[in-house]
Formats: sequence, structure tokens, C-alpha cells
Amino acid sequence: MVELAEIFRQYGPAYRAQFSDQLLPSHRQAMWAIEHCRTEALGGHVYTCPDCDQTIYQYHSCRNRHCPKCQNEQAQHWLEQQRDLLLPVPYFMLTFTLPAPLRPITRSHQALMYDLLFRTSAAATQHLAADPRFVGGQLGLVGVLHTWGRTLTYHPHVHYLLPGGGLAADQTWHATSSDFLLPVKALSGIFRARFRDALRPTELFDLVPATVWEQDWVVHCQPPLGNGETAFKYLAPYIFRVAISNSRILKLENDQVTFRYRATGTGQSKLCTLAVQEFIHRFLQHILPKRFVKVRYYGFLSAGHRAQLTAIRQQLGASLASPTSSPATADPLASTAVLPLSLPEVSNAETLPCDSGAPPNPSHDRPASNIETPAPDPQRADPAPEAGRRCPVCGRLMFSRPLPHPKPSPSCSGPPGPGRDPPQAT
Repeated sequence: MVELAEIFRQYGPAYRAQFSDQLLPSHRQAMWAIEHCRTEALGGHVYTCPDCDQTIYQYHSCRNRHCPKCQNEQAQHWLEQQRDLLLPVPYFMLTFTLPAPLRPITRSHQALMYDLLFRTSAAATQHLAADPRFVGGQLGLVGVLHTWGRTLTYHPHVHYLLPGGGLAADQTWHATSSDFLLPVKALSGIFRARFRDALRPTELFDLVPATVWEQDWVVHCQPPLGNGETAFKYLAPYIFRVAISNSRILKLENDQVTFRYRATGTGQSKLCTLAVQEFIHRFLQHILPKRFVKVRYYGFLSAGHRAQLTAIRQQLGASLASPTSSPATADPLASTAVLPLSLPEVSNAETLPCDSGAPPNPSHDRPASNIETPAPDPQRADPAPEAGRRCPVCGRLMFSRPLPHPKPSPSCSGPPGPGRDPPQAT
């Protein structure tokens, strides 16, 4: 099986040399981490059997959030932390997509535009939900940013998972219909207006074609996904999914990469073949800005409103959660709301609707956690060796000793150039 790391190791040096004055530091860091993940470059531990002299080397993972090898365990850990947020009501999925004419600007100013996408889509949803004709109260939302389409094209959008109901001004719970949340056409218009007003004070506003503010913006509402446990199990794998997994890459030959994807609508498996330079370019455009928070909590699910969540749980008869806990710090054993969650088997097929065509108060709706795993730091303590590892030959407990960190390769380090992104390959 061809891995992304192999492609980067073979073609990365030439790519970095060609675009040396344009690559972002985050791109260089991600490439270096993926290339060296679970190799001797990151150090590790060597296990030795005292009886049969069997030796096993176990190298450290890079822990970069864009590495396809390092995300599965994090998804399970995040899922366990969400138990204090669950409510015994149906859950919906909302998806907000930026229109195509905005994407070139977004790609070159990612931190600003992604933040506006989050803030304005959440604010638009809360604004419409406050209308007594629909919910008549404040919603709770968990949002995750995605930037890719099925063939690694640039397609920025945000998914929100939210319980079907809201907290009214009198602190009573207003349940929604079991099959309807909000009118997406009206929500689309509010989202577009909120984004326009938020972008207007910036220097980017004049770069946007006027027709963008006249066209329909895509907002998709997925039917109820089931209860909270089912809904969070559905969302968790996609929070930590990277632009492409190793299992989707089929072959690397003649300087071309062939990978598998699911066709929109039909769900049929198809193949896409790209020149290796174009493949690397498409992957790198999905590297998020350093320390950017890709999972955010709003409304009564935000850290500042956790007391309201407790009141809702009391009204609905759910087991109480600590009003001060947050998704980043909650003790997985502190809640009795549900049993420990576990992830189902998830295929590589995209099942989220990713190819559909005044901001909240920051003191209340601030991100609850920064779901980013930094690249390896030679000064940081290494992971502890695996306890109780036994020899595969004789079954005896093995001794372990750490392996040192070699210095990073100079081909992937050094100051980046002033450019934002490498140009589209032809």
C-alpha cells in the first residue's frame, strides 16, 4: 500500500525546492512530520527480550493533526469527553458552505475567513432559532471545519451537530419537530448577510465580486441522526479525519498518484489520478493555520453556558453533568448520562454532505478547546514505553530503553518565503 509519507519522502524535496519562497511554515512542518512519523527520526523505544535476544523497535508518532496515521485514538478520546453534553432528544446536522467565488480569497486568508465562517454561520442559526415560529430559544451547537471535497479540491464548509430544541428566555426547553429544525432557504439568506457585514470592515471586502452577495449560499440540513450518543459517534471520526487517508491511495507510478473516492450523489467508488505535484499541492491547501481551533462550541453547549446545559438536563430528566466541565477538561468518569462510547467502524467514503453546493459574544461562545496536536518538539518529554510488553517468541517481559531524537533534516527546516500558497500546478 502506498502511503502519503512515502509520496512526501520521494517527491517532497523537489516540491519544496521549487516553491521554497512560497511555502508556509505550517506546510513545511506538516510535511516534515508526516515524512518522519514512526521513523527513527522521531526517536522511540527499543524492546529487548532477556532470554532469546529478540529486539523490537517502536518509533514515536509525529502527533501532527494532519497526519493520516495519528488520528484514530484522538477521535475516541474526544468522543468520551462529549458525554456530559448529551441530551435525550433527536440530533440534527447543519452544513454551511462558502460559495466558489469566495474560495480563492479564503484560501489566501484562511485564519480570518475560517473564523468568519464559524462566527457568522453560528450567529445566523441562533438568530433564526430565536423566532417562536421555529424553535423559540437558544440552540446548542458543536461545529467542525472541513476544507476538502472528495478529490482533495478546496471546499471550505462547517458542519454543526445540534440537539433538536432550544432554551427559551424563561429558561424552559422548547423541543423542535422530530423531522424539522429550521428553514434552510431563510437561513441561507441570513448567513450570507451576516458574512457580508462581518467582512465589510476588512480590506478583503473589495476583492469579492458583487455577484457573490446576490447568489444563493448553500445551507444543508440533514434529517435527525438519532439520539446524542448516535449523533456524536457519527461525527467523531470526521473531526479527526485528514484530507486523505492512506487506505484511499492506490498507486504511485510515472509521477502520478491514483486514489479512490466516492462520487457525489451515487456513492459509487471512482478513481482520480493526479500528477504528483498537483496531488501534493491539493493536500497542502488543507493544512490549517497554526493553532487554529477547528472544533467549536456555541450556545448552551459552550463553556460559558454550561450551567444552562445542566438546567436543560434537569428538565429533560437526564443525569446531571458538572456545570463547570468543558469538552476539553471533563472527566470521562464523572458523568452517568451514558455508558462509555466507542467508535463504530468507519469506511473511507464521505457520508457527510461535503459537496453540497453580528457575531456571538466571545465571552460566552469562545471555543472550548483547541483540537490541534503539535508537531514533535525535541525538548518535550517522550511518551512512556509500553508497559508489560512481552516477547512474541518466548512470552517473557521485555526490557525497554529510549532511542534518541536525531536532528531534523535541514531540507524541511529553515525560514519560509513570503508567499502564501504555491500556485496551482498545470
